[in-house]
Amino acid sequence: MKVGLALGGGGARGLCFIEFCKAMDELGVKPSIIAGTSIGAIIGAFYAKGIPGYEMEKFLRHITLLKIPRLVDFSVFGRSALLKGRRIEAFIRTHLRCDRFEDLQIPFKITATDYWKREPVVIDHGPLIPAIRASMSLPAIFEPVQYENRFLIDGGAVNPLPIDIIRDECDYLIAIDVAGTIAKDNGQKPGMFECIMSTYQIMQNTIIQEKMKHFAPDLYVHPRLVNFGILDFHHEKEIRKSVRGDVYRFKRLLKQDLLKKRQKTLPAQSLQFREVA
Repeated sequence: MKVGLALGGGGARGLCFIEFCKAMDELGVKPSIIAGTSIGAIIGAFYAKGIPGYEMEKFLRHITLLKIPRLVDFSVFGRSALLKGRRIEAFIRTHLRCDRFEDLQIPFKITATDYWKREPVVIDHGPLIPAIRASMSLPAIFEPVQYENRFLIDGGAVNPLPIDIIRDECDYLIAIDVAGTIAKDNGQKPGMFECIMSTYQIMQNTIIQEKMKHFAPDLYVHPRLVNFGILDFHHEKEIRKSVRGDVYRFKRLLKQDLLKKRQKTLPAQSLQFREVA
């Protein structure tokens, strides 16, 4: 049975993907194909390389508050975004140690957005690092990436949860959505940056809900990531800790599902899991 894994976009909130990867490792479930957008493209690439969840966790422990500023390269004279993104690209290349899609252990697809053509782009071959960098090019935050004569921006602009691009290539599809998270109402007027990011998130939710109507995964996970911003990478421990309940239910449902699937008693797309209050 072929298991597919779709990891969506959501900035720092996507660090929780590591906990779900660990859960899959513990159950002995190995994806046959992976798709990722933005942060999902980063974590997905490491997982497709064959790096297990616990190794990614150890890797994160070395990223301290002192190291995060080293990954920031401001685009002082640039007009398109705040950051160049070259240091992050170099950081990923150094630790992933894989330059091409063809060198990955698991087939992997990345989504990005063609800025001028206003259309989605799926990349599954050729240079890997530029594709990851393109997929995470959040407007106004990271500069667009020129890739094969296209200017590409964040894949989340058109496909924040890439379930559609691998739905037909697996028997059982797992989708983990960190785009639409819950924010507490503090009774205060939101700031400019918060308004922009929240509006982007609202649009992503709409896209995801529409895609779910046509490409519903077998197991849909929507963790309760309350009040974590897209740039809160320094809260990685809190982010991963906050999804423990989701991971527990994920493991239980996945184990039950796959057992029924093997016994051929589970109808296609019978279970969709969404964490509720």
